[in-house]
Amino acid sequence: MIYLDFAATTPVDARVLNAMLPYFNADYGNPSSIHRHGQKAEAAVDKAREKVAAILHCQPEEILFTSGGTESDNLALRGFAFSKTSSNGVRRILTAKTEHHAISRTAEYLEREHGIPIVWLEVDPYGAVVPQALERGMNESGGLVSLMLANNEIGTINPVEKLSQIARTHGAVVHSDVVQAAAYLDVNVETLGVDMISLGGHKFYGPKGIGALYVRKGMNLVPQISGGGQEFGMRSGTHNVPYIVGFAEALHLASSEREFRCTHVKPLRDRIMGTVLEQVVDSALTGHPDRRMPNHASFVFKDVDGNALLQLLDAAGFACSSGSACKTGNPEPSDVISALGISKDWALGSLRITLGVSTTESDVDRFLHALPGLVEKARGLKRKNHGDPGVN
Repeated sequence: MIYLDFAATTPVDARVLNAMLPYFNADYGNPSSIHRHGQKAEAAVDKAREKVAAILHCQPEEILFTSGGTESDNLALRGFAFSKTSSNGVRRILTAKTEHHAISRTAEYLEREHGIPIVWLEVDPYGAVVPQALERGMNESGGLVSLMLANNEIGTINPVEKLSQIARTHGAVVHSDVVQAAAYLDVNVETLGVDMISLGGHKFYGPKGIGALYVRKGMNLVPQISGGGQEFGMRSGTHNVPYIVGFAEALHLASSEREFRCTHVKPLRDRIMGTVLEQVVDSALTGHPDRRMPNHASFVFKDVDGNALLQLLDAAGFACSSGSACKTGNPEPSDVISALGISKDWALGSLRITLGVSTTESDVDRFLHALPGLVEKARGLKRKNHGDPGVN
C-alpha cells in the first residue's frame, strides 16, 4: 500500500517514539505530585514546554498543552467568546468558510446558541482570504480574527502576516490554526503577528491526541475544562507526559529538518501536479499553484464521484483522500470546495494527494501510471449509475 494521505495523519517518527517510551513505564509519575517521581515528570513537561516555546519564539508560560488541534481551536474561539473582557467587550468572530470544521462549525455553534456575531470573509479563487475583505469586515473595532495559515484540503497558504497587520490595526485579537502548516512552514508567532495559534502533533510525525495552544501573555480566555487547574488554570487534567514529550520532540524535528523535508517533497509534488493536469482529461488544480504547502497536490475531476475514485485507488494500493463529504442519497461537495465557486459536476470529484518524508519517486511513478485509468473508470461507473444509455 502506498500512503499518500500525510495531511490526514503521519506515522510517529522512531526518534519521537524513543523520546516518549521512558514516560510510559519508567518515569511514570504525575507532574502534580510532590515526590521525586512527580518532580521528574514535571521536569519533562517543563522541558517540553521550553522546547516548543523556542520554536514558536514565545515564552514557555504562553504554551498550553491540549488533546490536539481541535481542542486548541475550540479553546481559542470559545474562550474568547465567553470572556467578558475580550477585545474591549467586542466578542464577534471573523473567519472564513474555508477553515477547518474545528473553527467554522464552532463559530456556527457560537452564533446559533450564544448569539456571537460571525463575519464570514471572502476568499479568492484559490481559497486564500482576501485582505480587502478583512479590511471591510473590520468596520468596527475589536473582535477575534481566526484564519488558518495553510489549508488542509487544498494546500493554499494564507497571507497571515498581512491579515494580522490589518486586524491588529483595528484592535482585534488574531488566532491562526497552523495545524497543517507546522509540518513544513515557519510558525514564529512574532513573524506571523498573531495572539494565538493551534497545533496538533500527529500532523508532523508526533502522536495523535496531543496538541498545543499558544496564548499571548495578557490574553483572557475562559477555560473550557475545569478541575485541578493544570496548564496555568487554562486547561485542567492530568498531564499526558509521554505525549507532551513526543509532541515537543516532533515539532523540534519538523523545525530543524524543515529545509530537507521541503526539498524532498516539493519536486515530487510538482511532478504530480504537472502530470495529472497534462494526462487526465477534464482535470483542474484546486488551491494556489505556487503559494501552497510543499507536499500538497489537490484536484477536481469533472463528472467523477470522488468517493468512488478513492475506493478504486484503495483497491489499486493507494491511500488518498477527497474533499467531498458523501451524505446518504445526497452527495455534496465540501465547504472548502464550495467556497471556491466550483460547479457541482466538478466539485464532487475532488482528490487530495499529500506526500511525506518516506514518499519515493517510485511511489509517485506508480500513482501517476494508475490514476488516469482509474479516473476514467470512476467516470464510467458514475454514468452507469445515472442510467446513461450510452453505457453498457
